[in-house]
Amino acid sequence: MEARELEALILAKTRRLVVTGEPGDGSAAARQFDAVALCAGFKCSRDLLERLSGIEAGRVIDIAAAALEVVREQAGDHVRHHSYFLEFPANVPDTMEFWAQCLREALLDPVAAGQVEAGPGIGPDGRAGFFLNLLSLPSYGRYQHSYADMLAAHDELIPAVSDRVTVLHLGGTLDDEARDLYLRLAGSAVPLSGDDTGALRVLARWCADTVVQPADIPVRESRAVINAARLRAALPPLVTTVTDVLRLACELSGGDVSLREPTRFASLRRRERDALLAALDSVATAPKLADVGLYAERWKRLGERLHPHEYPRYPRAAEVFAVARGEVAVPSFGGQVEAAFARPDVDQAVRLLRTAPGRLWRSADRLFRAASDLAAADPGAADPAVPDAAAVALVMAALGATAPDVSGRVLLSVREHLQNRAFPAAGRLFANRQGRAWAAPDWRVTLDRGVIADACALIDAEIMTRLPAARVVLDEGITGAALPLSGKPLPAGLGIFPRGSVTRVEGELLRFFIYWRQKRQRTDYDLSALFLDERYANPRHISWTRLSAEEAEHSGDITQAPAPDGASEFINIRLTHLGRGFIVPQVYVYAGEGFDEADESFFGFMTRDGEQAGQPFEARTVRMKSALYGTSRIAVPLVFSRGEDGAWRAKWLHLYLRGHGTASWGGPTNQVEGGRVTTTMLARSVVEREYLRVGYLADLWRRKGCEVLDAVPDDGEPVTWIGLEQPGGLPAGSEVFTLDRLGDLIPA
Repeated sequence: MEARELEALILAKTRRLVVTGEPGDGSAAARQFDAVALCAGFKCSRDLLERLSGIEAGRVIDIAAAALEVVREQAGDHVRHHSYFLEFPANVPDTMEFWAQCLREALLDPVAAGQVEAGPGIGPDGRAGFFLNLLSLPSYGRYQHSYADMLAAHDELIPAVSDRVTVLHLGGTLDDEARDLYLRLAGSAVPLSGDDTGALRVLARWCADTVVQPADIPVRESRAVINAARLRAALPPLVTTVTDVLRLACELSGGDVSLREPTRFASLRRRERDALLAALDSVATAPKLADVGLYAERWKRLGERLHPHEYPRYPRAAEVFAVARGEVAVPSFGGQVEAAFARPDVDQAVRLLRTAPGRLWRSADRLFRAASDLAAADPGAADPAVPDAAAVALVMAALGATAPDVSGRVLLSVREHLQNRAFPAAGRLFANRQGRAWAAPDWRVTLDRGVIADACALIDAEIMTRLPAARVVLDEGITGAALPLSGKPLPAGLGIFPRGSVTRVEGELLRFFIYWRQKRQRTDYDLSALFLDERYANPRHISWTRLSAEEAEHSGDITQAPAPDGASEFINIRLTHLGRGFIVPQVYVYAGEGFDEADESFFGFMTRDGEQAGQPFEARTVRMKSALYGTSRIAVPLVFSRGEDGAWRAKWLHLYLRGHGTASWGGPTNQVEGGRVTTTMLARSVVEREYLRVGYLADLWRRKGCEVLDAVPDDGEPVTWIGLEQPGGLPAGSEVFTLDRLGDLIPA
């Protein structure tokens, strides 16, 4: 990778700008850069402006041009956002009148009339009827005016104090910034997003032969990426399990290091085969061979590429492939644990699980339920509803003994889970690493509140000992941010909070937007919003089938998004017209390429004061912009709610639904009317769940005896700053945790 590309990556990930150049007077160019960046909602820090002002003007212009490309893309301002209705949100027509007008225009044109598709068919409800294909109307779903016409129809945006301003900071040397970002990503306690994994892949190659390397790599997928870079640099890989070697082989073959999807292994060079087999031989001890059966087929395919029979000096590596082929029997640890639970034998289950502390803690709920099953099955129990005391004591003792050996992320994940088990849940939410979600009724018995309290107290005490002594300065805007515990990576974008975070929404107008650009075929995405009352009932919506209402307008349905411009849709909502309840924005793939197939696709929202005009899209009013990804066909990014205090808040979902494959004539389609029940259940499952947030860690710091302040003291002593943005003028030696570093707050 060239230095310029690496500088762009560092800016996108850290908002720190690497500045190099000969001395000179670049003050005028620096001021111009600052003014242009502000139009996209970004501003240079004082240190950055001073540094830019002191180098040659031509170099400042080059740096500014490259930086503007990066920051504008972060806000979604790198593309042209066009609206179907020229004056949106003004003069949006009634839906039926609009469709009738499109039909009249088609019928008045003899050529167009012959292209209109209409006739009998079967609707989504299974009933026969007469159907009209709106997509065949020549004036429907296609921009009817130019982008310049749309710009001319809108007044200039008058800046407001509430507009977003994201500060760009002065970075160090390229090598220093690359090393720091590399160490941060490599040492992350939570799995990285696809975007961050790509950044780690680049940085690992850049830093492979540097002296400073991460002391620990908690995430196995990240370890595979780094090991591949080490192998290419003729360095030995860092592995502790046989599965680490399998992940490394997947990375070398360009496959899936998470092992969710099969990998077609590439032909490897002899040096690579030797290194993989040597690494495998070093970790293939008898206890770890039990893991081979989890991916037996992949091990067999890998064996065909590694030729272990050609390397007799690695006998234990050869045994791995013998286990995969079934020639050597290895008892399954998981099978033994399941047999103990089936009896149920809590004592045996605990004895087995103590050898795997992380798995023991992840099984805590199941162990407590097994203790309840013992009490219910005991005819002599005084109260069958009370868990067996001896079994509970056994489980608690095992948890207490193993807590120091378990990662902070696992401990906090168990705590978050347990604190939601005292009461029956509205539904259980399941979501995989791609965010694909489904909900189901929760039939589990609630856990005893005393047991929950004791387990949570145990976790709090352990986490408190791991928190470093610090003087913490906590920005109020980040206290509602959820700790990223679930291992569900966040999408790339701007202003994105982890699932379960709650943030306040300022402004009188809320505007959603999507943008997409198709690659090979006509692609139609639909932006919709579902409105629910405070009881999650009385659903209403705004979408391409209901373009306007008292409180909202839709910018119009666009049914194709060819390059180079793509297409955009908007929904404008006047929050002052709504009472208590919920707003659930959604993005549907109606037809064509999915989120992972299109050239580009993203969702976001803006907020504006009631008097602000401007274009349908104004970068400085963008509060969040998130890439859309995965193979699902419906995205549910977040839910907005209005509480008893009258304030609007967003709770972040990052969920995806499978949906239908694609629209067909007379067949099922992805649209808001058909998914109201599923969407409502998913939203409610997240809204009513209590997540561990930054405020929880702040409370533990207070209990530990540390200062937790709301402003930086003026004594010049270093602080630990936790906030949405890094402020200027922090004392030397201070540590900064912003949105992109929330995972680093989780103790190791």
